[in-house]
This record gives sequence, structure tokens and C-alpha cells, in this order.
Amino acid sequence: MSREQRGPNEKLGAVLALAGISNAGLARRVNDLGAQRGLTLRYDKTSVARWVSKGMVPQGAAPHLIAAAIGQKLGRPVPLHEIGLADADPAPEVGLAFPRDVRAAVKSATELYRLDLAGRRAGSGGIWQSLAGSFAVSAYATPASRWLITPADSSVARERHSLQAATDGPEGPDGPEEGAPQKVGHSDVRKLREAAEDARRWDSKYGGGDWRSSMVPECLRVEAAPLLLGTYTDEVGRSLFGATAELTRLAGWMAFDTGQQEAAQRYYIQALRLARAAADVPLGGYVLASMSLQATYRGFGDEGVDLAQAAIERNRGLATARTMSFFRLIEARAHARAGDAHAAGAALRAAEGWLERARDGDSDPSWLGFYSYDRFAADAAECYRDLKAPRQVRRFTEQALSRPTEEYVRSHGLRLVVSAVAELESGNLDAACEQGTRALEVAGRISSARTTEYVRDLLQRLEPYGDEPRVVELRERARPLLVAPA
Repeated sequence: MSREQRGPNEKLGAVLALAGISNAGLARRVNDLGAQRGLTLRYDKTSVARWVSKGMVPQGAAPHLIAAAIGQKLGRPVPLHEIGLADADPAPEVGLAFPRDVRAAVKSATELYRLDLAGRRAGSGGIWQSLAGSFAVSAYATPASRWLITPADSSVARERHSLQAATDGPEGPDGPEEGAPQKVGHSDVRKLREAAEDARRWDSKYGGGDWRSSMVPECLRVEAAPLLLGTYTDEVGRSLFGATAELTRLAGWMAFDTGQQEAAQRYYIQALRLARAAADVPLGGYVLASMSLQATYRGFGDEGVDLAQAAIERNRGLATARTMSFFRLIEARAHARAGDAHAAGAALRAAEGWLERARDGDSDPSWLGFYSYDRFAADAAECYRDLKAPRQVRRFTEQALSRPTEEYVRSHGLRLVVSAVAELESGNLDAACEQGTRALEVAGRISSARTTEYVRDLLQRLEPYGDEPRVVELRERARPLLVAPA
């Protein structure tokens, strides 16, 4: 269904011309993006012609899919007003802002938390269905640059008298007042940190798609948002922003693991802004490293390098040796995806050097508890996989798999797939199928779109051997995993 606008939509026509997309091409892209979110759309070139020449406005998720389709071609976010569809059914581009002002940052974050869950309760697949496919690596440019310039806010205290002074009528700058703001103390912050620690354990063991992991957005909406809108001293506020930044980064990481790239991007941007309010530079670097991994995973190796190097530069002399090792490792991943073997090797050597300097008594942040030599070896193996160096992949994968644990189940499954790829590229089909079978056993115990994609990549690499009984058996074993809903 569509509704009439007044006259032709010249804005949409101009942007389509700029992007070099035909009417038929746009219809196809919109239908494809809809299919990725379980929507059956049948737009054609005539539909697009009506949008442009008659100003008809498609309803539902379509306007946001149109913006996402054009944005993918242009390589940047395209807001609805740019294509003349700002009056479409509302699904705001929440979470992309990186406000300079702390109070505006609180509003931006809490708006994201509320809208996500509101969409889920409405039964429409959440706000992320409307924003289908709208990930754009260019959206990270402003947050990264603003964080580099000012990685810590000067003051974050939020006192009752200042809130009352800012209130104009029944609504303050953060929306309708519902009684007195909550006074926040250190005990409130501890509860958030405990929730973050629990969520990290569940995510590592069961994957980002496990139902327990989905409680993180709920925690942000129900627990963290009221605290951010409460009153607190500068000291308590810094701690509160840090704990909320950790939870928000976790929400982004879990969305990333389940293939919700657009949701992950918005959570990451808000997590970086909250880390700035916390004056926690290493935590900000950790968020940038997460952004870098996402950009690298999506095929933007150069941008991944930029984000990782931003984390490294701001943390020189501040972060612990183990933290710096992790940041250099993420840089290596990006260099490898970009195809720069020399830079990747240099970053890996630096990461290993920093890791050798780390000591048990170092004041490493709690969120880095997962990082050990096993993790370094696993990521090094993936670097060499991207660089097509199977001997190095096998060497590092053997080290990564030397001590499998029940605590990091997903990581163990990913390592097994990488090992299978290395065996295949070394000409060892039997070993590749054996490792692939072991990986499937792990994948069946967790909910992780990333793990599924790794398995799918392995099966594609095995296609030249499709008639081999071992490959046929592996493919049959993988079928339930590949056809399961994301």
C-alpha cells in the first residue's frame, strides 16, 4: 500500500540519479533487503516510478529499506528527509548520534534502549527490521574523530537543582517527568557491572542469540536508563557511565554475533559516547576495537585499520600491556583483511610482544578477562587464513586449540572451522572433514550467526570435492544448522 504525496518526489529522483540506480535496480534491492528480514515484497520498476513521478509514499518498512538500499550504493547513511520520505511511518535513525553535550548523550542512549524494546513488544520484529541492511561504515567516522579529540568529558554530575532549572513546563529535556529523579549510588552501579559480567559469560558459552543474552537490551531499558536519567555526583556518574558503556557494547557485540549489523553499529556508537562520559580511555579503545572487528568482518579492512589505530594511539601510556596487545591484534586482523601481509605481520609481532610483557599483577580491566595467548593464536590463525598462508594457520590453530574450555564454547567452534580450512588448503581432505565435524558439534550447542557463516564458508570451499563421501556426510550434518532461523 502507498499513500499520495503532493507532486513528484524530486528528492528521491535526484538521489537515485546520483547513486546511478535504475527504477528496476532499486525495486530489486528493496525486495532483497526485505527478504533478509522475512518480508515478502514485490516492488517493480513501475512501483518506483510511482514513488518518483507521483510522489506516492510506500508504507511499513519500505521507506527505510529504500534509504538503506541507496545508502549501500553510496557508501553512507541516507536519512529519509534526503529522499523526500521524512513523513513516512516513523522508525527514527536512533543511535547514530555522538552528541558533544553529556545531557544530549544520555538522551541519545536512553532513546535507543527504549525504541529497541518498544519495537519488539509491538511484534513487528523490532526497530531493526525497519532499519534492515542500513549498516554503513562511514557512520563511524564522526564518533571516532570526536572521541580522539576529546576522550573524556570535563564533568558528568547530574544534580537535582540543575535538572529542575532546565525543566520548562511539564516536560524536561529528557521527556515527561515521572516523579523525582532517582538518586544513584555505587550499589546501583555494582548491579549493572554484575549484569555485564553475567552477560559476558552467557555470550561466550551460548552465543549472542541465546535467550539469556537477549536480556541485555532489557537490562539497559529497565535498569540502566532510569539510572542515567537520575541524579548523581561526578564520581558516581563516571562509574555509572562506564558500567552502562560495557553493557551497551555487549548488546552491540551480541547483535553483531547474530547478524544484526545495523543494531550493533548503533549500540557501539552509544557505547563509545558513554565511555567518553566515563573518562575511561581503555574502555573507549575497546569499543573502537569492536567497531574495527565489525568493519573488518563486513569487508572494510582499511576502515578497520583506522578504528584500531585510533584505539592504539589514544591508549599509549594509559592501557595495560595486555590491553595494548589486544588492540594491536585487532589492527592485525584489519590489515590481513585488507591484504597487507607486511603490516599484518608487524602488528602481530607487536601484539605478541605486548602480551609477553603482561604480568598477573597488572590492573587489567575486567572486560579483558577472555584475552590470553590462546585468543592471540586464534586471531593470528584467522589473519593468516585471510592472507592465504595455510602453514601459519595450522601452526597457530594448533596452539589455539591446545586448551579448549567450556567457558568459551563459541570461540572453540570458530577455531575448529579455521583449522578445517587450513587442513583443506594444505591438501588434507580427511583432516578438514574431521575438524569440520567437530565444529558442527559445537555449533549445534550455541546460537551464533557468525559461527553459522564460518561453517557455510567451509562448505563452499569443499564444493570442488562435493562427490566425496566424507564431504557429502559433512554437508548433511550441517543441513539442520544452515536451515535453522537466524
